[in-house]
Amino acid sequence: MKAEIGIIGGSGLYSMPGFEAREEANYDTPFGHPSDNFVLGTLAGKRVAFLARHGQGHSISPSELNFRANIYGMKLLGVERIISLSAVGSLKEEHRPLDFVIPDQFFDRTRGRISTFFGDGLVAHISFADPICPELAEVVAGACQSAGVNTKRGGTYLCMEGPAFSTKAESNVYRSWGMDVIGMTNLQEAKLAREAEICYVTVAMVTDYDCWHQGHDAVTVSDIIGNLRQNSENACNVVAAAVARMPVGRSCKCGSALAHAILTDRAVVPETTRQKLGILIDKYFV
Repeated sequence: MKAEIGIIGGSGLYSMPGFEAREEANYDTPFGHPSDNFVLGTLAGKRVAFLARHGQGHSISPSELNFRANIYGMKLLGVERIISLSAVGSLKEEHRPLDFVIPDQFFDRTRGRISTFFGDGLVAHISFADPICPELAEVVAGACQSAGVNTKRGGTYLCMEGPAFSTKAESNVYRSWGMDVIGMTNLQEAKLAREAEICYVTVAMVTDYDCWHQGHDAVTVSDIIGNLRQNSENACNVVAAAVARMPVGRSCKCGSALAHAILTDRAVVPETTRQKLGILIDKYFV
């Protein structure tokens, strides 16, 4: 079964209710295994693939995630748009717990994570100045509004390494830089989705204020878990609304991101690399 829309669920969101004709697909990609089986079905009349980013039971840490396998698997399924749901901490007073933020920028503070499909004799440099698909962001913002979720469109998602959270010194530096929210996963997904010519948007679900906030120490684990559960319920409503209003075709530039990105002379690309990346590059090698 193929899918049009991919949903990646983060902390607190391990399944997507409302699917019809559910089935699972287990892929072994050239980059290894995805985080979990893809759950396939129809939602609002459209074919959807759901992936639990951290695996069922939350067994994979952010630094251990096989981002390439996750996005490659989405590409194998025929996915053209990905809605990524992620629990985040807030770096601004205005982004309150239970708010959703749809960032339009990322800032990388990870160390040594692989965030490209390319290499091994094939060089490509995608444009990443605007890492979020504006068309998809518009659809998701409208879905948040219809679902009654307080949402801010725009802002910067700072992607940290983890798994430990920030020190107060780090948190205050990030605030001085003007960052909006902080998480551990979405930058690599966004880069790889762009290389795979898949539209991508992040729905950053605020669970709490980061440690800079004077009320941070009063927040308990049970408070955060409660916010995760409420955010997950809201996320399901947003996803259902977004899928229902998704346009049939794409008018953005995401679907041709590699058109002018490949620098290597086609004649010298190793055959093994050509085969491994065929699903991404074949249309540019005719």
